[in-house]
Amino acid sequence: MDFLTPLVNDPYEFGRIAAANSLSDVYAMGGEPWAAMNIVCFPQGKMPPWVLQEILRGGRDQVLAAGAAPAGGHSVSDDELKYGLAVSGAVDPERVAVKGGLKPGDFLVLTKPIGTGVLATAVKAQWQGWQEFEALIIRWAARLNAGGARVLRELGLRAATDVTGFGLGGHLLEMIQSSGLAVELRLADVPFMEPVPGLAAMGLMPGGSLCNRRHYAPHTEAAPGLDPILTDLVFDAQTSGGLLLGVPEAKLEQARTLLLENGDLAQVIGRAVPAEPGRPPLRII
Repeated sequence: MDFLTPLVNDPYEFGRIAAANSLSDVYAMGGEPWAAMNIVCFPQGKMPPWVLQEILRGGRDQVLAAGAAPAGGHSVSDDELKYGLAVSGAVDPERVAVKGGLKPGDFLVLTKPIGTGVLATAVKAQWQGWQEFEALIIRWAARLNAGGARVLRELGLRAATDVTGFGLGGHLLEMIQSSGLAVELRLADVPFMEPVPGLAAMGLMPGGSLCNRRHYAPHTEAAPGLDPILTDLVFDAQTSGGLLLGVPEAKLEQARTLLLENGDLAQVIGRAVPAEPGRPPLRII
């Protein structure tokens, strides 16, 4: 179950993004969505009914695109608009991908670029070029993570997570701490959406991203000379981000080929290494 407040102005696209975000929890385990129920908080009397209709239409279209059944839901009157889904799915119990499934030497492959937190902040501020930023959010955040889930199933990969509110760094730390390992994350290989570093340098970093950076600082080691803006962006709070896959070297090229065929990114951003006592597990190099 997941729901969120709007990060774009178009209610239909907000519905698609919120639905994709909710469906990702099933995809991140290698599962296939079966049914989804709407969760709606709507400010009655403050917004016209057509806004809700468009949100629900966007969510329905995403559920159908995922091959699942729209199965009703529940709504309440609330001062703040929120929308999401409770998703039921299925996965082979012998082939479930979990956060703690990383092995030493596994490569980390990311399927979407980073930066929706910064872009959403710029859209809300109506910063110059905000329409283009909104289109970029929609392009990536409304994209289903079905391709990554297919790779998990077909290659029998056992380590994965989706990248959402804790940022790339936070969710990566969940993986490596659950696996008892460390990771060398190559900052130069992390795919940031093109306008994001410049916007972050102008101060358009959301509060949640800054909280992530502070919270995970004790568990993070950054090599000298790295751009501090890019290091901070590793923790940018994402909405409906991509999947982060742990891939053994023997399956790396096959995994990347399958992702690229689906139109996803297949960016190798680092590698799992043994933990060292007294040293932070996330090493940005």
